[in-house]
Amino acid sequence: MDSTNANEEYLKELSDLCDLKGYSKQTKKSYLFHTSRFLKFCEKSTLNLTPESVKSYLLSQDFSVNTSRLAYASLKFFFSEVLKVDEFAEKVPIKKKVKQLPKVVSRENIKRILESATNIKHKVIIELLYSSGLRLSELINLKRNDLDFDRNIINVKLGKGNKDRVTLMSESLKLDLLKYYSSYEFKTEYVLEGRNGNYTKKSVQKVLESFGKKVGIRLTPHMLRHSFATHLLEAGTDIRYIQKLLGHSDLKTTEIYTRVSNKDLSKIRNPLDML
Repeated sequence: MDSTNANEEYLKELSDLCDLKGYSKQTKKSYLFHTSRFLKFCEKSTLNLTPESVKSYLLSQDFSVNTSRLAYASLKFFFSEVLKVDEFAEKVPIKKKVKQLPKVVSRENIKRILESATNIKHKVIIELLYSSGLRLSELINLKRNDLDFDRNIINVKLGKGNKDRVTLMSESLKLDLLKYYSSYEFKTEYVLEGRNGNYTKKSVQKVLESFGKKVGIRLTPHMLRHSFATHLLEAGTDIRYIQKLLGHSDLKTTEIYTRVSNKDLSKIRNPLDML
């Protein structure tokens, strides 16, 4: 079997394993993408499929830290599950994760953004991301029957890690959703519709980009999720509730918001003011 056919077999087996293990579409896509790139790299350079070749591949790529770590995870899975090579982690080091603080939008800027929204659909996008802490993928996959108007909650189905959870629906969002529903003719079950089904990630990102320009920031969906968590923490919400609303498995993931919250900092008297 030539290398091209062998690579196709490898990728087919990788795809099947992702399906059998119930990995998300995004995880499967990432694993296939990075593994395919590595296989082409080895084919062109006539390298064997070994951990040493992985090191050569990663060193030759101009990857960001996050992309490098994702490539590492993809290839580690490929080597352990497809090639049955157990010593991958021992032989290939992973790039250290950069500990960046979450970027948070101030309440003032969020208020300015919402006040500037003349398109009800675009306003609902901002409100869903900020008031419910949704991820971008969760937003575009949200269906109308996931919204419980009687209990003011949103049922997030198959979020990250294929986990269901419940999050908040504010009264303001509820009213705007009902206004949006009454002015829109739906063709699908999704809250946000595009030309071919549900809204695309790119469409949401463009909406946020235009709003961000109005307040002089580069606005992203995750910034609004970060702001949701940080502002809840500053308002005195127990961090364990925030963990559940965000869908974090580990409380340590949620605790990063304590590093950007000014709840306790505001109680500290500045030494300059004590002179």
